[in-house]
Amino acid sequence: MNLLKNLSIKKLLVHVLVLIIASSIWLPSIHFFFKEDIGNYLDDKGISPKAKMLAGRQLQIWRDPELRKIELQKMQNRNPEWDFMSRTFFVLSLANMAIREPGFKDEACEIMDCIIDTTLEAERLNGMYHFLMGYANHSGPWKIDPPRSIFIDGEIALMLGARRLVMEKPEYAILHRERISLILERMSKSPVMSSESYPDECWIFCNTIALASIKMSDVLDKTDNSGFLKKWIDTAKRSLTERKTGLLISTFTVDGSPIECGFGPEGTSIWLTCHMLQIIDQDYAEDQYLRARKELSGNLLGFGYSREWPVSCKGYMDIDSGPVVPILGTSVSASGLAFIAASSFHDKEYFSSLITSLNCGGFPLEKDGMLYYQAGNPVGDSVLLYAFVEGPLWERIGGKGIPHD
Repeated sequence: MNLLKNLSIKKLLVHVLVLIIASSIWLPSIHFFFKEDIGNYLDDKGISPKAKMLAGRQLQIWRDPELRKIELQKMQNRNPEWDFMSRTFFVLSLANMAIREPGFKDEACEIMDCIIDTTLEAERLNGMYHFLMGYANHSGPWKIDPPRSIFIDGEIALMLGARRLVMEKPEYAILHRERISLILERMSKSPVMSSESYPDECWIFCNTIALASIKMSDVLDKTDNSGFLKKWIDTAKRSLTERKTGLLISTFTVDGSPIECGFGPEGTSIWLTCHMLQIIDQDYAEDQYLRARKELSGNLLGFGYSREWPVSCKGYMDIDSGPVVPILGTSVSASGLAFIAASSFHDKEYFSSLITSLNCGGFPLEKDGMLYYQAGNPVGDSVLLYAFVEGPLWERIGGKGIPHD
């Protein structure tokens, strides 16, 4: 009996050893099943195959009023910010696509106009709270009068500017200038040159989008707000920077105080912030990207991801971060926005590892010539699409010339 028992134990140990050896070979190789040539996603000379397929689904939504109503209502029900942001990132995507392929310009402008006009109409009929989360109405008083959200003003200004950079439209030029005037006025009232997204709640994400919209206006309207933009950078370095990492903090009050103890840099803010700052101060933007890459990027067996917070900074999950994986600290939202930064800073290694993760966990489905990520939604798809096509719009803002149509 003891002999049989010993043989059984030996057999079990052999099986365990075989399993360990097999796992040591198989696990490090599993990512190869999901790894893909990034040329399928990024194309410096045109629109990549995957971008065209992903855009197909977004175009279908905006061409079909009934489908659009259904999809936008789904996002309104879950988070009205998603409804709003899906519009912004798709307009930015269309602008880049129109510049990449001039033959697509007329159709792209038509869809951009539809998005912008329906957004402005929703704002007119329902007010800014239509696109804000519910706590905007009861979290306290706005510090800057009258109440306005830089989240709304900044992204609308960004959409208007992007459309104008593709092809000028006089009625949008008037609306764009009005928004920029409001943005500059309100940001100037804060000692840290930042305005509220929610009552006494300033987000670096929203304020750097506003900066990009100001830069767009300077290029389009031959104005000069370079002094304001430089002062903002100097102020941010001095007052809005987490000292351990050197990264910009994500959220703070109008006077620059962090909103809650422990809140500092966040992946869901800093990746897009780096990208927006590229057209404000390239060197500073690159410095922030490299710091974020060091503190937030990760790679597990070939699968790339972004942490939501640096290891040295404690954070708290919210609707922006989404669920955060314990130990790794990875966030789907942060990882999605990391695509934009990796693309705009030409970080092919990180971009490739993120694609590997997307192909594994995003559950991509190609159907009828369109690409769907079944684990996502229209705002996630529009963010990814922007990451796949960004570049030309920022080049125009950077001073390489704007064609006059």
